[in-house]
Amino acid sequence: MDAASRVEELRRLVEHHTERYYLLDDPEISDAEFDGLVRELRALEDAHPELRTEESPTQKVGGRASTAFAEVRHRVPMMSLDNAFSFDELVAWGKRMERYIGVGGEPQTGSGHVDYVCELKIDGIACSLLYEGGRYVRGATRGNGVVGEDVTENVRTISVIPERLEGDAPEVLEVRGEVYMPVSAFEELNQRQGEAGLRLFANPRNSGAGSLRQKDPKITASRDLRFWAYQLGEGPRFRRHSETLDYLKAAGLPVNPNVRTVGSLDEVFAYCENWLKHRHDLDYEIDGVVVKVDDLAQREELGSTSKSPRWAIAYKFPPEEATTVLKDIMVSIGRTGKATPFAQLEPVKVSGSTVQLATLHNQDQVRVKDVRPGDTVTVRKAGDVIPEVVAPVLSKRREGLPEWSFPKECPVCHGPLIRIEGESDTFCVNVDCPAQRDGRIIHFASRGAMDIEGLGEKRVSQLTTAGLLSDPGDIYYLTYEALMGLEGFAGISARNLLDAIEASKTRPLPSLLVGLSIRHLGGRGAEVLADAFGSLDRILEASEEEMAVTPGVGPVIAKSVCEFFALDRNRQVIDKLRGAGVNFAGVERSTLPPTLAGKSVVVTGTLESMSRDRAVEAVKARGGSSPGSVSKKTAYLVAGAEPGQAKVTKAEECGVPVIDEAAFLHLLETGEVP
Repeated sequence: MDAASRVEELRRLVEHHTERYYLLDDPEISDAEFDGLVRELRALEDAHPELRTEESPTQKVGGRASTAFAEVRHRVPMMSLDNAFSFDELVAWGKRMERYIGVGGEPQTGSGHVDYVCELKIDGIACSLLYEGGRYVRGATRGNGVVGEDVTENVRTISVIPERLEGDAPEVLEVRGEVYMPVSAFEELNQRQGEAGLRLFANPRNSGAGSLRQKDPKITASRDLRFWAYQLGEGPRFRRHSETLDYLKAAGLPVNPNVRTVGSLDEVFAYCENWLKHRHDLDYEIDGVVVKVDDLAQREELGSTSKSPRWAIAYKFPPEEATTVLKDIMVSIGRTGKATPFAQLEPVKVSGSTVQLATLHNQDQVRVKDVRPGDTVTVRKAGDVIPEVVAPVLSKRREGLPEWSFPKECPVCHGPLIRIEGESDTFCVNVDCPAQRDGRIIHFASRGAMDIEGLGEKRVSQLTTAGLLSDPGDIYYLTYEALMGLEGFAGISARNLLDAIEASKTRPLPSLLVGLSIRHLGGRGAEVLADAFGSLDRILEASEEEMAVTPGVGPVIAKSVCEFFALDRNRQVIDKLRGAGVNFAGVERSTLPPTLAGKSVVVTGTLESMSRDRAVEAVKARGGSSPGSVSKKTAYLVAGAEPGQAKVTKAEECGVPVIDEAAFLHLLETGEVP
């Protein structure tokens, strides 16, 4: 295909997908795939300038406004940003800024210093708010940058947007920002949709955009939308953008707390790297970082193209969503017998890795999402989270594609699959199913339980196949000679595994309880049981009634624990563990000084001297508490290597002292920080 033909094809594709994204809130491809089409089109137009026209999508902003709303002509155009897809591209942009910034009003190559403002790129919908005399009068979407949609009454329902500004307000103030739906609100909305048998939303961005553009503001009001202000369209003049943000905050408008002003590209890089690692610490989705020149006089000097300001750029994170073909839906069997459907996919690159399998959670989720083998589907992989199929692309479904039905027998042992009344999960009821056996042993050895390094999925499968393991108790009777007879074991690896097994015998009682795979008993419930009864033997002797009245346990956990220990097969495992010398005793808190009695200590990041779990145990053993989040009641935040930035920011906002590992160890010993 020649360049002219490919340019025309790309323009048609970009226009089509722009409409699906901006107008219909129903995209057919991922953001990354759309960005790829635009980049290819722009590259061809750069190589063949004679093919570039004013009507090309590369010269336009966003999409056209919907005819369902009245049009709003923006008093100042709402421009889009150019994108950088690698840090090299971001650095090249920054070097251009520094090269062309004038000193004393005259451009002098290489001599300009630039301060940058780094802001999180919120994955929402751009919106303009107009205030007259300090009172909110209009809300509008960006639309094509010149004409947007009038969503005034819908915006009025967003609780964080003030009806009246604080302080002395100018005659006219136009604020630009992003409307978004928090991740927690999105999950709650999808839960309500699923319970009502309605189709699930694909992601917070689409559900937020759809909620903002409802014809009935009552529907918008029922959705938990939020807003971050990030720019002035019209209003008072300042010297720096950072001063503008301070002004907006003082006026009562929400400004993101993670904005940073930096003086070098190295600091820009550090900011981007930090949020790429910690993007999922937030309760809202971000897909990159926006970098802006701080000095407004320098912005004037740099100017804009027809579409984008030269003084700002969006650094896009690697994509976490992609579209691919769902080849088949299979079912896996877990340690409790739970049958979980999963998708076999045409391989697709998502979040830096190739994805071929993705979870579908349960039978009801498959039904509500209505995904079928043969569908084109959206796949999401957020950081280390297991990839999941989000939704089908219905516009690409071929006619007559049959629905998928949940199987009636286990794919491993061929026993019956039973759905428990009142629950969404289906189970293989054969406790001798090989998949359940291996799953129980793998879980027992996992970090959150007995933490036996080297005993992962492949190794457990090898040992069960060889007949050396049939339950978790057998782990403690493995011998050096038996291991050396297996492929892949040498003297060092065999000794390392046996040492890890020996070390696990001293793990605290809550870890052992978690490792036993008792249904409904999680980490918190295990801690409560261990604290209340003091030893595994006392738990074994306790009645269901005694457990049920224990605060934090309740009847469901009590019934499940008693039923578990009533089975002879489970008692046999306990006997093996007892014979091997595994710790059955709870922590004797009286043996440790209560240096942290009544204090809340939160731990984030990686510590050198102990794991995070051990650090939490150490706090609790000294009478303190260690919740997962920071609040005004937190006494200290312990920050190890690569701490969660959201926790550090929250601690700073609440005035909570942030201490390092050395200070933490001193705190454990004395109850004070040095």
